[in-house]
Amino acid sequence: MEITPEIHEKLVALQEKYSAMGQDMLSYLDGLLYSEYLTYWDYIRLDVLLNLQTPATPFEDEYIFIVYHQITELYFNLILHAIDIIADDLNLTAEKYLIQLKRINNYFSNLVNSFEIMVEGMDVDQFLKFRMALLPASGFQSAQFRMIEICSTPINNLIHHTARKQLAKSEDINEKYKYLYWKRGATELATGKKTLTLRQFEKKYSNDFIHLIRDFYHKNLWEQYKQLSDEEQVNKTLILELKKYDVQANVLWPLAHYRSAVRYLQKDPADIAATGGTNWQKYLPPKNQRIMFFPELWSEEEKGNWGKQTSLEHLS
Repeated sequence: MEITPEIHEKLVALQEKYSAMGQDMLSYLDGLLYSEYLTYWDYIRLDVLLNLQTPATPFEDEYIFIVYHQITELYFNLILHAIDIIADDLNLTAEKYLIQLKRINNYFSNLVNSFEIMVEGMDVDQFLKFRMALLPASGFQSAQFRMIEICSTPINNLIHHTARKQLAKSEDINEKYKYLYWKRGATELATGKKTLTLRQFEKKYSNDFIHLIRDFYHKNLWEQYKQLSDEEQVNKTLILELKKYDVQANVLWPLAHYRSAVRYLQKDPADIAATGGTNWQKYLPPKNQRIMFFPELWSEEEKGNWGKQTSLEHLS
């Protein structure tokens, strides 16, 4: 076989690469010679992936429930991956920020649109039966979504609105963590005490969350935005994508959950409690929480109407 100039050029480049690392290029070429061809199913570990679904009941629609939540967590992982790229970029520009932010918005858009699978995609009677085998587990226990929140905005914006003012000047991360808004959503309806769902969640993840808050205190998405030049900060496209992200994560996503809860859990005259005992009637509607990642980008009127606008059409 003829060694073409193109092949010779690649071999020289490889030799330089491995020499710089003190490695023997011929050993690596031997590895290529002996290795098997890569297959699609091996690369994505398809057999493993398709064996991660273990229903707790014989109801066939529980399989849909499991797969959908696994897909959701994979999208959350992609969002965190994009956030990390922005947070760790020491030479961040508006252009590079925008590339990742558009990806994040695409991921969230798919998540919001896909929730029809939960709203219309399961038999109501089956759900109301198999859900009882899942106690006290709850989608509330999605640690990755809490990580997305922490990595997106200053922690003060995630404190419950009743305690936000009193903790505004505090530097105590542990104290701020106690008052994060979502904890109010996992209290017993009758007593106001922490549910088992919340106690389990905090036991497993509290240390991770507190560490993440400290790690992203100066490099969350808002802080990274403020590090851009004044000229880049007024980039209209970037501002639009930031606002779009805010609406998708803090209005459309919780509203999608609320629609699902209404379909499966709302009954007249009494509502069914969620699987973990979460107070979904008060917790899920975004107009009650008024959580915004980037409140500085919104007018007072927009803040006052937060959660009442259920589309992205009003953004400009």
